[in-house]
Order: sequence, then structure tokens, then C-alpha cells
Amino acid sequence: MSTIKTQDGTTLYYKDWGKGQPIVFSHGWPLNADAWDAQMLFLGQHGYRVIAHDRRSHGRSDQTWDGNEMNTYADDLAGLFEALDLREAVMVGHSTGGGEVARYLGRHGSKRVAKAVFIASVPPIMLKTKDNPGGLPIDVFDGIRQGVLKDRSQFYKDLSLPFFGYNREGAKISEGVRENFWYQGMQGGFKGQYDCIKAFSETDFTEDLKKIDVPTLVLHGDDDQIVPIADSGLLTAKLVKGAQLKVYPGLAHGMAITHSEQINADLLSFIRG
Repeated sequence: MSTIKTQDGTTLYYKDWGKGQPIVFSHGWPLNADAWDAQMLFLGQHGYRVIAHDRRSHGRSDQTWDGNEMNTYADDLAGLFEALDLREAVMVGHSTGGGEVARYLGRHGSKRVAKAVFIASVPPIMLKTKDNPGGLPIDVFDGIRQGVLKDRSQFYKDLSLPFFGYNREGAKISEGVRENFWYQGMQGGFKGQYDCIKAFSETDFTEDLKKIDVPTLVLHGDDDQIVPIADSGLLTAKLVKGAQLKVYPGLAHGMAITHSEQINADLLSFIRG
């Protein structure tokens, strides 16, 4: 396995395939780098070096008691960039991973980065606050915490339905996709995944987004039941200077998996453009 050591000694697992301009993927909660397999194979076959890590406490990386918050996630990612000496990279983040991309760029700058992509991502902030009246109430995230605490395994099985839009009338359900979602979730550490709920829901990325100074693409489905588009993708596209926005009618949060051909083509077009 390919691994690096972070500043606090945590071991992070990563995949590193192909050669060419690097594309670095940051996965969503509660998944791991395997969530990007369709994108990594496709873009690797088109002449790019594709890299994805398991966030601390997720997948095959160390399960840590501390550091399961966005500043440390971003610093861990910076450590990967430095260890592999990545330059002119394209950063791609999904869901929580989009928050990680935003915080990396806000905290470490774009000296190693050429472009950024946010797919169904959590910025600017998911939680409903005085400054974010369109967000989701804290009860929603308390419910996620309770579900994880009570029966994490069953919670992930149930979550896969809205995650991929499989709870919609007429949806063509892949049990394999659902089982892989559950499997990836159960590889992660209990404490880290629990802490990550606060990280993805309560972190305010507004100032990070305003600092982004590279070409940026925002992709979001308008039937995203996990990260509703109105308070995420639409706002992100406004906050990032010059960002391109593409909205997918009827697509769900997990569209990079269920509709990988469409997402892959749009990623390739943006990266080449």
C-alpha cells in the first residue's frame, strides 16, 4: 500500500495511478478513495495522473481520535501534495471532499493547483444559522449522529437510498452500488466518522471560497437530497470568482457513481479547456 505520514504521525493511504498532469480527488462522507474509481480509471486512460487518498479515520488510513476536522483534513492533503511534489494539479472534491478542497485552497493557497472542481459539495455551509437562513437545522445533523451511534451499519444501508436517489419513483436500483457504499462506510473509524458530521455540517467555507483564484467548475444535481443545491452549489458558484456552474436535472448526490459517464465527460472537458 502507498502511504504517507502526516505532521502528527497519522498514516494516510492513497492511490496513485498513471502519468501526466495530476488530478487529486477528495471523497465524501463516509466513503473512501474507492468512491472515485470510475473517474480515476477514465481520466487515467486519457493521459492524466490520478490520485486519491483515504481521509484520516476513513478507509485504509489510520483511525485517529483527534484531528477529524477541516483544518487538519486540509493540512493532511497539503502533506500529500508536498510528499508527492504535485504541481499544476486539478483538485476535485465531492460532498465533504469539496469542503476539504475549499479549506485547502483557503489555507494553503493555489501555488500547486491549476483548477478546482466541486461536485455536490457542502460549501459554503450546510447548517442553518443567522447568516445562512437557507441551511438545514441542527436537528438534521443530530439525527445523523444518533443514527450512527445507534446502528452505524443499518444507518449506512438506509442512507444509500437517498444518497443515490434510489428512493425516487422509477429509480433503477443497483444493489451492488448500495453494498459498496455500505462496505466503504464500515471500513472507516467510528470516532472519526462521528466527528466528521460536525466538520461537514458546521464548518463555514465562505471566506475560503472567496480566496479561490483558479478556474473552478461547480457540478450539482437539482434532486440532491443530501446536500440541497440551493444552499450549496448555487451559492458556491456565486462566491468563487468566475466559477462555471452546471446543474444536472433530476440527479442525486451520488451522481458521480450513478452517472459516471456524464460526469467524466464534463470533467475531461473542463480539465482540457
